[in-house]
Amino acid sequence: MQEMKEKNPWHTPVTIITVIGVIAIVALVTVAVLQNRPVLQKYKYGIVLDAGSSHTALYIYEWPAEKDNNTGRAEQKYVCKVKGKGISSYANTPVKAGESLNECMQEAKMQVPTKRHHETPLYLGATAGMRLLNMENSSASDKVFQAVEKALQRFPFSYQGARILSGQEEGAFGWVTVNYLDDRLKQGLETTGALDLGGASTQISFVSKNYDISESPSNSVTFRLYGNDYNLYTHSFLCYGKDQVLRMALAHQTKSGPGTILDPCFHPGYLELKDYSLLYDSPCVSDRKPQNATGTFNHSGAGNFKQCQEVVKKVFNFTSCKYSRCSFNGVFQPPLQGPFGAFSAYYYVMDFLKLTDATMPLKDVKEKLANYCATPWNEIVKQHPEVPIKYLAEYCFSGTYIITLLTDGYNFTSESYSNINFIKKIKNSDAGWTLGYMLNLTNMIPAEAPDSPPLPHAGYVTIITISALILFVLFILSLRFICPSFQKTPHIV
Repeated sequence: MQEMKEKNPWHTPVTIITVIGVIAIVALVTVAVLQNRPVLQKYKYGIVLDAGSSHTALYIYEWPAEKDNNTGRAEQKYVCKVKGKGISSYANTPVKAGESLNECMQEAKMQVPTKRHHETPLYLGATAGMRLLNMENSSASDKVFQAVEKALQRFPFSYQGARILSGQEEGAFGWVTVNYLDDRLKQGLETTGALDLGGASTQISFVSKNYDISESPSNSVTFRLYGNDYNLYTHSFLCYGKDQVLRMALAHQTKSGPGTILDPCFHPGYLELKDYSLLYDSPCVSDRKPQNATGTFNHSGAGNFKQCQEVVKKVFNFTSCKYSRCSFNGVFQPPLQGPFGAFSAYYYVMDFLKLTDATMPLKDVKEKLANYCATPWNEIVKQHPEVPIKYLAEYCFSGTYIITLLTDGYNFTSESYSNINFIKKIKNSDAGWTLGYMLNLTNMIPAEAPDSPPLPHAGYVTIITISALILFVLFILSLRFICPSFQKTPHIV
């Protein structure tokens, strides 16, 4: 009887080649996926202390710890508000300036991973409050900085120093922050102007096509970022923060000496006994103190928005200008251009007054502000029991000052006012100069646009997989034509 045997198809050369080909293709795809897979992200950190005139805030930023940090994006991780006033208020007790930072610095130790402490840069930048103190008493300013440095050097971070920022730097870094967070720099889009208002100074920064640098070189800052050149106009007005302007406005009303002030910038029914020595305790107004201004005066409110505007306008000088055009106090300013982001005190005041809606016409803003200022003081107190009296009393004045500064000072019209967006945060990071300052010092924004991969990870894996499958199909088809035996049934012996 003839024995019948069926050959094992796995032993044929074609089958062996096919299996090896499949294994090779699977290996190729696997290596491609593993080699280019997203890895667990590690981060680097940076700490910036914003030592303002009225308070200090600590910001922690984080960004991907890649070899090329130009591809990473810095974002705000944590913010800590330092208890108490700004460091300039400790001129007579400088040790307390350093001590005031300890609580937030302890928080920073907990927020930044321990293994990153030694490589995390720590900066302190002081703004208008310390500028004023340095003008008035440089020795006291130096002692405050010595105490601050001593306190900060006790912590395990890479301390990079504490210094006073110029007004120009404060304005320029605020502009960088706003446009960096909004991705306008990297994408080469039209930039957003920056409006910053603090307690002792205010800054305006924007790019204008009609800015002739030769007319006012001191207001120019040039940047080359991501391959694009920016000619930035920026100016800082010292003593024009809201707290110092309030002093100037009160000083103008008390120039006749002791008595009672009926102030249109405060609510009807408001009455407070105030000290002349405290009012004039600032370089912004110290030279205006009347000779007979001793003791106290009664500060009462009238609550009249239009009259308040007239009082506020007296702190500006609109008469002298040696340039083709000016804002105020003889300072050159090119034509306004593009959208603007208004932050810091701009936002906090207008948010409290519920006037941050960019679609609200300027005339409606003024009308609502006028109604608010005319509201009796006892009603205001009842409506906002959670707000400290000192701050609550000043919102009418601060709101009026903001509108007057923007329209009469910076020349925003009824039409261009709608270009102003009052902002607190952009993509979970506070608007302000601190991020721009850190980005500059860590060189995280390149002058030239960084090279980017032609395909994202998902696209790369997809193309590799499809290509491998196509090669596999072509390989099988070619075998059917080259090796006829591949199509035959198993041999019977």
